[in-house]
Amino acid sequence: MTPSFDKIHLKFRLNSNFYDAEELREVAYSLVKEGTPYEKVMGDFLMDWLDSKDYINVKTSGSTGQPKLMKVSKQAMVNSAIATGNYFKMKPGQTALLCLPTHYIAGKMMLVRAMILGLDLDFVDPTTHPIFDYGKTYDFCAMVPLQLKNTLGYIHNIKTLIIGGAAISKPLEEAIQGLKTKIYATYGMTETVSHIAIKAMNGKQKSNYFKVFPKVTISQDDRGCLVIDAPKVAPERLVTNDVVKLHSATEFELIGRIDNMINSGGVKLFPEQIEAKLADQITERFFITSEPDATLGEKLILIIESDVNILKISVFKGLDKFEVPKAIYAISKFKETATGKIQRKETLKLIKKDVH
Repeated sequence: MTPSFDKIHLKFRLNSNFYDAEELREVAYSLVKEGTPYEKVMGDFLMDWLDSKDYINVKTSGSTGQPKLMKVSKQAMVNSAIATGNYFKMKPGQTALLCLPTHYIAGKMMLVRAMILGLDLDFVDPTTHPIFDYGKTYDFCAMVPLQLKNTLGYIHNIKTLIIGGAAISKPLEEAIQGLKTKIYATYGMTETVSHIAIKAMNGKQKSNYFKVFPKVTISQDDRGCLVIDAPKVAPERLVTNDVVKLHSATEFELIGRIDNMINSGGVKLFPEQIEAKLADQITERFFITSEPDATLGEKLILIIESDVNILKISVFKGLDKFEVPKAIYAISKFKETATGKIQRKETLKLIKKDVH
């Protein structure tokens, strides 16, 4: 029998304390009134979760456009929590760490998983370098890539770690090989109530492909973009802007976003693929995009987060001739979302203001 959103698991603990629904309301109220800024946001979410409505409003990250509020079914969030719990064989009483902001779906879902699955959840300030009990063993945690990068030396006691919010860079992927922590990249969005697919990034299970959860069906539209049918978490078929290659009925490879695709002189280029090739050559943050060109239509360019253009032509030796940037711009600080994703279009607008 599927748990209901209005029930709190008897094994649920928050920072080592057991709470039933009524006691949790009091904790939430206290967090809202007296907590730090991140605790106030958590308290607001818990108050919303424990009210009589069967939905909550969730803000999207805004990485590909303006952030917006979405109405999300609480039962869909429960179903998502169960899917994750089943995939990772979570058991009541296991320990988990929340170090993500609860403004967004990923942080909210850590709380929902704990309440529904009966996890013992510790929460800490969701900074880019989270400080937690490095000596305590945690069965499960979720981070963004920057948090993983900043805590590489401290995650040995986390058994399973899921990473979302942005792609894991090549250097970071190389750095996690050999770690005993099982690390997975996730694929999902607010519309799918967190992730619907997982990709092992290290260990014997390491894969190049995302594998979808049970009861999730995938296909492609005529653009080659991923189409998701996940009735347990999303009431309608979801057509994404992510170009993929299907490797089986349940596995796909992420190529890049259709709205990032560059048509340069008739050649279709995906920035994400070029960025992956350059990731171990450039230490600063960068991304590939384009600008109008009278001959090519779109001209491939590279934007680097630096006060000066420090790149040598040798960094491009591994690229095909069409993939080599025709221009390089240095910008001192990229525009980004609250979760650390680069806002490409907004950053591109800075070129005229901040070119060196």
